[in-house]
Amino acid sequence: MLRRKLEKILKKYWGYDSFRPLQRDIIESVMSGSDTLGLMPTGGGKSITFQVPGMAFDSGLTIVVTPLISLMKDQIDNLRQRGIKAVMLNSGMNTRETRVAWERLANGKARFLYISPEKLRNPRFLDELRRLPVRLIVVDEAHCISQWGYDFRPSYLKIAGLRKVHPGVPVLALTATATPVVAQDIMSRLEFRPGHKMFKMSFSRDNISYLVRESENKMADILHILSRTEGCAIVYVRSRRKTREIAEFLSVSGISAEYYHAGLTYEMKTERQNRWQRNETRVMIATNAFGMGIDKPDVRLVVHSDFPPSLEEYYQEAGRAGRDGKTAYAVLLVSKNDKSTLRRKLTQTFPPRDEIRKIYERACNVMKLSIGEGYEQLIEFDFELFCETFHLQRQQVLAAFHLLSQAGYLDYIEETESSSRVMICVDREELYHTGASATADKVLACLLRQYPGLFSDYVYINEPKISRETGLDQETVYNALLELNRRKILIYVPRRRTPFISVTTSREESRYVEIGRNIYEDRFEVMSQRVEAMIDYAYNDSNCRVNRMLHYFGEEESKPCGHCDVCRRSTKSSAHVSKEEMLRKVWQYMQMMPAGVTQAILEKRFAPNERMAADALRYLVDEGFAVESHSIYRLREYT
Repeated sequence: MLRRKLEKILKKYWGYDSFRPLQRDIIESVMSGSDTLGLMPTGGGKSITFQVPGMAFDSGLTIVVTPLISLMKDQIDNLRQRGIKAVMLNSGMNTRETRVAWERLANGKARFLYISPEKLRNPRFLDELRRLPVRLIVVDEAHCISQWGYDFRPSYLKIAGLRKVHPGVPVLALTATATPVVAQDIMSRLEFRPGHKMFKMSFSRDNISYLVRESENKMADILHILSRTEGCAIVYVRSRRKTREIAEFLSVSGISAEYYHAGLTYEMKTERQNRWQRNETRVMIATNAFGMGIDKPDVRLVVHSDFPPSLEEYYQEAGRAGRDGKTAYAVLLVSKNDKSTLRRKLTQTFPPRDEIRKIYERACNVMKLSIGEGYEQLIEFDFELFCETFHLQRQQVLAAFHLLSQAGYLDYIEETESSSRVMICVDREELYHTGASATADKVLACLLRQYPGLFSDYVYINEPKISRETGLDQETVYNALLELNRRKILIYVPRRRTPFISVTTSREESRYVEIGRNIYEDRFEVMSQRVEAMIDYAYNDSNCRVNRMLHYFGEEESKPCGHCDVCRRSTKSSAHVSKEEMLRKVWQYMQMMPAGVTQAILEKRFAPNERMAADALRYLVDEGFAVESHSIYRLREYT
């Protein structure tokens, strides 16, 4: 009976006929009331495991704790498009938005509540949650709760307080990457009850070929790789400057590319991501700011030009390739300097304690906090101005804030730029007599036409889109929205980009600021081990790359994957043919294909000797025996 109900919900709201591997097991465990840990690699369908049971309960609320506001927004928009009611509560919302959200919760008009972990620090907020009929607590990105995880966030430790508010409610913890030590720590920190269950999907992705390539000129090699492959791609780098440089280089070279990083405006990020999602842009050059919530199935290639600091991050980012199950490639470009660069960055992540104390003192001065003040305050903080004023490097300050956060002094909340929101606050009949200007009425009509749901909740809007639809310039649109806001026809919350500091304890004298051994030396050792595991993956070609990752994540190694670069070299050594023999084979194959072939088809046909096949094809073209038109190659006698 339960299985049939779950399948009906899956079909009704998501259009799927059946669950992916492990999804049903996790859902049935949660529905039975068991605390559950789900280890599901990127693209495994984590959200289904809590959204389906959230709808399967006859009544009540599912609380989802997640660290990224942008991810909350994406998931809520996705749920609302499916006709499912959801709200969120986070530090980026104003008083009116928060009040509307609580009213919807109190009236039972939401099935899902998304919250940021920082909210759980507030005892009053926990008391409010106590009154809600909660049926399930979900902890997304659960590795953040573990001090041994690669992205530990002290605010996650407050989630255990939510368990005390609703002690009988099952907890579902989800993460894409966790070593055995981290998995055990997650269950301990979340106070899993006896009888808890853990479900782990294999970290092996058979359709992805993991390749490491030595490179002296990474930009040229990125162009070479993209020229030899087809389909959508992501190129990851570790600096904003590089995203722009590589994107411009590829564009000039005839490959459609755009860049993406956290410093772009919300509109720019949204438009670029949408163009990439629609395949109008082939390649996205991005920092790790690009990826969370990305659900594009047909990414054929992910290239890392720079090293991620851990195998966890590399696995997550590379795993955005091939979610449709078709052949895809994850390529890591390696230069002789990368090893020392990665180790140097690790050292920079742990600045001297005196520097950390000095940055703490300056930040408190900027926030105008006296000794003993600031407890539980949330204060706007201009990060870029702070760095500029005190001539500090951005990464140095971020590293200091991260360690101060783990020591319990403050949390730096680097909000992504929120888009503008609007909610109409009058009845439909009153819209016919607004008394507003013709321009404001024109903008209002566009809002009603483009954005459903304006009468019941805040809806995210895009001023440039309204500008295009109405033919008005953006400043005129902005002023029209302000006019409608003044006339109390709607509530308009303009977009903003505001970082915050959450002061978690009253200001201390800097000399008494303690960064303990467990935070500094112990975590340095843990991160060093991660860095060395990443270096070993890249530079050690003695055995299968996939098996190396499986071992790292605590999974039993299987037979060699057969398609990583190490396995391919091994296969090639036993399947070697001469250049003359390959030239003859390619010639014969093209004679049988008078309509022509693409380079990709030819390489696939002659794997594992695809590089020799490509060289043979290039020889035939260069010597005039074959011609190329629109990436189709034919022997000259057939043209």
